[in-house]
Amino acid sequence: MTFSSVLTRSATPRATIRRRPLACALVVALMLPGLALAQTAKEKELEARVAELERLVQQLASQQQQVQTQVTEVKAAQTAAPAAIAATPVKNPIQATTISTAGNPGTRFSYGGFIKLDASVTSTNDGDIADGSVGRLFYVPKAIPVGGGAAREGGSDTDMGANFSRFWFAADTDLESGDKLKGYLEFDLFGGGTTAFSGNEIATNTYALTVRHAYVTWNKWLAGQTWSNFQDANALPDTVDFLGPTEGTVFVRQAQLRYTSGPWSFSVENPETVYTPFRGNMAQVAGDDGAVPDITGRYTAKGDWGHFSVGALARQLKYQSGRANDSNTGYGVSVSGKWNLGASDDLRYMVTAGSGIGRYVGLALNNDAALDGAGDLENIDLISGFVGWRHVFSPKLRGNVFYSRAEYDNKTALTGLGITKSAQSAHLNLIYTPIPKLDIGAEYIWGQREIETGDKGELNRLQTHVKYSF
Repeated sequence: MTFSSVLTRSATPRATIRRRPLACALVVALMLPGLALAQTAKEKELEARVAELERLVQQLASQQQQVQTQVTEVKAAQTAAPAAIAATPVKNPIQATTISTAGNPGTRFSYGGFIKLDASVTSTNDGDIADGSVGRLFYVPKAIPVGGGAAREGGSDTDMGANFSRFWFAADTDLESGDKLKGYLEFDLFGGGTTAFSGNEIATNTYALTVRHAYVTWNKWLAGQTWSNFQDANALPDTVDFLGPTEGTVFVRQAQLRYTSGPWSFSVENPETVYTPFRGNMAQVAGDDGAVPDITGRYTAKGDWGHFSVGALARQLKYQSGRANDSNTGYGVSVSGKWNLGASDDLRYMVTAGSGIGRYVGLALNNDAALDGAGDLENIDLISGFVGWRHVFSPKLRGNVFYSRAEYDNKTALTGLGITKSAQSAHLNLIYTPIPKLDIGAEYIWGQREIETGDKGELNRLQTHVKYSF
């Protein structure tokens, strides 16, 4: 190996070392513009964000200044002219606070009812129903004329009225203690008038308010006037007539104290004995001489299938006139319910049997008891009931058909032969709802009442209504 070759080998690494710094410098020089550009973009983005924040801060400060200026102006105006401000009406929400200043805090008030026009054409075969009587306004089997003989002719009458319209108020309160309070008032316009032209069809057709329900509930307790606990109002058919299957229905509203727990309910209710005088036939005398309230109990089972209910009634019958004084015990059982057959059909029914409970059934179609010659009470036994089918043809059209009957076991030696022995009726209706809450209905009613002589009177009626609920 020559000296020159050694020099050549030793010079190669040094040249490489010298070239590497130059290459690195070149790479850095080439990358610097990109880095500078990237750094400039980030700075611009940050500067834009800072500028936006400064703008928002300035806007908020401006708004705060405006609010402060308005507050200052209002205070100055109040100081300068308090009388003018006091005279200016202040618009507040309708129910920002409790409507009644005497009500509990948080009480919820509600209101509802319906406006109803009834119109009917009635035909009877054994006499005419008296004008202005309840039997002309809705189906009352006791009002069917019967027993007039050949001298009496039937009649036909047309009647119209809006006096079954009604309205109600309710107040509900949930207390901090967990107690629940409710007050309820309901009225209709079925009361009589107070002037010569009130309550008649001569000029004004003016009628007074009638109390239907007035009660308060506290948790499981109810006190006041409402449906008797012996009545199952939820089983009643969907009718055009005010009541429908009257003779087969338990139907009483009266004052009571009731306790309800789950499916069970018990009540003590206003006592009233209704009796037939000795050989008084259809005469009806109401006496209020009982010291013991009517006592009821009810069990109700509910489900998607409908409901089933059993009610029981025990009561004291009392009669007192001069030295004549007698009492007896009345009792009854009622089975009722609604059975859903599907989405569009259901069956509704009620069967009631008892002794001395006449005033509870069929709008007092017959009496609780009859007096004998010595002034002693003899109970009148009864059995009654109805069954009805409801079908929904469409969301706007539904129909009902139902049959009702009542039978009484009268001691004719005490009552006479002119007292009601039985009554029955059949009903067919269609109800059309063109828009929600507006019903237009028509119902055909055939009714028959039989007295102990065997004479029968019949009624045929076309009942219609237009009813708007709100």
